[in-house]
Amino acid sequence: MGGHENKGETPERGSNQDKNNSFAPESILRRFCDELVGEQPLIVVIPTASGVPDESAADYHEAFGRLCQGRVETMDIRNRADTLRPEYLELVERAAGFWFTGGDQLRLTGILGGSHILHRLKERYAYERIIVGGTSAGATAMSTPMIYEGTNNAGFRKGEIAITTGLQFLRDVAIDTHFIARGRIVRMAQILATNLSCVGLGLEEDTAVVVHDGRELEVIGSGLVTILETQEDTCTNIYDIAPQTPFFIRDLRVHFLSAGERYMLPTTPELHL
Repeated sequence: MGGHENKGETPERGSNQDKNNSFAPESILRRFCDELVGEQPLIVVIPTASGVPDESAADYHEAFGRLCQGRVETMDIRNRADTLRPEYLELVERAAGFWFTGGDQLRLTGILGGSHILHRLKERYAYERIIVGGTSAGATAMSTPMIYEGTNNAGFRKGEIAITTGLQFLRDVAIDTHFIARGRIVRMAQILATNLSCVGLGLEEDTAVVVHDGRELEVIGSGLVTILETQEDTCTNIYDIAPQTPFFIRDLRVHFLSAGERYMLPTTPELHL
């Protein structure tokens, strides 16, 4: 989800929803609830990315408690030691849905990366019918290459953005959020120039994709999803130029998709476990 998803009848603070004619209250979070399986399914909120985890978790407890016929608990992981807490390992085994809040995606990879909790969650995601969702930083972290630093409306110079390995729920996909509102298409192009095997997935605010069978994307929400493909790319100079030099990349293919559109990722559905 691209961030600023609506949680009620009024526009989200800081969003552009009051000017959005396609705005549909709660539609994305309601869809997350609809996809859950089981009677009174358990949703686990993971606010690790947030600088105010208590406040962030409380927002989703209220929203999911109202929209879902189930229970909501928080996995309040704030440091590496918390990943070893047995009660959190037990939540991973029981939950039907997991929700990563926004914040700083580097906190997610720096704290959860390589942990048993993450390994078990990805294992369940690959082989069981559970739902894993995230918004803003929580969505960006689902990538293979993950941007964690870089200003908006920038990225045309080599080195203006910082990239690391994400949580890899989607293989060979680079994800960025608040995509149109913050003018992030150029920094996505630099991510792709460094790894031409990837597809770029730009999520606008109050907009999301539902991933079916690890490959098929269904667009939901009130905005646009931007897809950047590199399969027909002919050349880039990113590896030859000095830092802070403008790069080029030729023959990127771009799609703008609205609610109801579907897109098949040109990758195999296997997951890195």
